[in-house]
Amino acid sequence: MRVSPLDLSETIVAQATPPGRGALSVVRLSGPNAHALVRGAVDRWPSAPRSVTVSHVRDASGVDVDQAVIIRYDAPASFTGEDSVELITHGGLVVATTVVAALIARGARLALPGEFTRRAVLNGKLDILQAEATGDLVNAKSRAAQSVALRQLDGGLSRRILALRDELIGLEALIAYDIDFPEEDDGPIAPARILSAAERIVSALEQLLATSRTGELIREGALVVLAGAPNVGKSSLFNALVGEARAIVTDIPGTTRDAIEAVIDTPTVPLRLVDTAGIRHAVDPVERLGVEMSESYVARAAIVLACGDSDESILRMSDALRGSDVPIIAVRTKSDLAPPTSAQLAADRAALAAGDAIAVSAETGEGLSALLSAISAAVSGQAGVQPVDAPLLTQERHHYAIARALGEVREFRDRWRSRELPAPVAAVHLREAVTTLEDLIGSVDVEDVLDEVFRRFCVGK
Repeated sequence: MRVSPLDLSETIVAQATPPGRGALSVVRLSGPNAHALVRGAVDRWPSAPRSVTVSHVRDASGVDVDQAVIIRYDAPASFTGEDSVELITHGGLVVATTVVAALIARGARLALPGEFTRRAVLNGKLDILQAEATGDLVNAKSRAAQSVALRQLDGGLSRRILALRDELIGLEALIAYDIDFPEEDDGPIAPARILSAAERIVSALEQLLATSRTGELIREGALVVLAGAPNVGKSSLFNALVGEARAIVTDIPGTTRDAIEAVIDTPTVPLRLVDTAGIRHAVDPVERLGVEMSESYVARAAIVLACGDSDESILRMSDALRGSDVPIIAVRTKSDLAPPTSAQLAADRAALAAGDAIAVSAETGEGLSALLSAISAAVSGQAGVQPVDAPLLTQERHHYAIARALGEVREFRDRWRSRELPAPVAAVHLREAVTTLEDLIGSVDVEDVLDEVFRRFCVGK
């Protein structure tokens, strides 16, 4: 029988920390029988909500399985809005598992992925945007992603969308007044006033929609591809930027046959650094596959580093990449082995997207900071990166909903300006925009929508 996560009559339990060797683990329960189930399994119970008690935990046969810290939460003052309990157990593979098994034997059900957060949404403790931010915070791979998720969890994006919804409702009210009371002393609402209000909302929605590119970059990272001929120092540069030996470095051309990725955290946008196989004519089938993969990464990149250990190799790679629309930064590797010469680069500077090559040394660290600064500036300039402290659209669902609402308001604005439709008919577009924004925040009761939001959550959250 399929378990429905929308059924709030059951008490759920899960280990909220990753299984494995560690000092402590956390086991969570939530539901109408959470207190009773735990009280039956412990010899000491917290006397008040949010107080802490140390107690032995017993299985169904009365055998002690651990000594744990018990924290009690009373509805509605809990994360889920239900009666809840957290048991801080000893870590390891066995202890938390036996505690969870003991509670299941007493009547709890193992929670589904994201079910605790889903219950918080269903009980009005969070909206769906805040629930998504919870998942983003857990999955954050950079400081920027962490900062954006925290602000969304605090309701920053929700408040912005609610404000837009209120403006739309205000515009609907103006039209309703114009329809219902055309003979008032002040006369009907001036059409220009309604048009001006619609223009303001269109502009605000366009600005919010423009943040989706920044949100995508913060979630996924900007793809930065190291491209160059074999043996020019790409892998050494990759290792130096990452700070560890992730790529094999040898003097043998063609050592890197597969793409190697790593994420570099920066204050603005995380960088997905990719070391690729040398771009060259390859006869060997395996090498050819590596070159084709390199070319695929270049086509999808936000920035390409055209790497070379001489002016000639840099220009050759820059020429090979010039047909793409991807911004290029020329990088002169191995600067510690020979002083950089710029005569040939200067002659061809107009053809290089990034001007002079940046001289770097993987051995000494020279130029690495300058290169990272250049990459960050290029990514920000290309994508029009928004400040991370502003509300950002971070999910495809967000982008779709705002784009749909924007389309509806634009339709209303255009129809109102041309007076093609009666006011009651034109106002239907505003109602659709309001409904779309409400659904985005979480005024929904469709199980499929909630399934899509929570399917990537971990068990215990």
